Amino acid sequence: MRKSNILILFVAISSLLVLLTIADAGIRQQGAKSVLQKRAQLVKELGLTDLALFTEARYTRHLTQADLHTAFQDHPMSMEHFPTGSLHMPPQLLRTEK
Repeated sequence: MRKSNILILFVAISSLLVLLTIADAGIRQQGAKSVLQKRAQLVKELGLTDLALFTEARYTRHLTQADLHTAFQDHPMSMEHFPTGSLHMPPQLLRTEK
């Protein structure tokens, strides 16, 4: 068996597995519709806030609840401790020029 045949076989099997994964996700989504609706109703009743986007620092967990000075708690010119601090823009108030 040539190496190119092995590669073609590998790509074909991998593609089939990806398609099966997509089909499985669609089937599972249909089966979980009632559970998702119950969870959405619970969130609405309890008035829950947004999901936490990041898990590292307390000022990146929930951007709407962040303390603007927490990122610079060590020193205003200190380096960012966590990589998620660089994934979102600063608030509009801090981005405008005066």
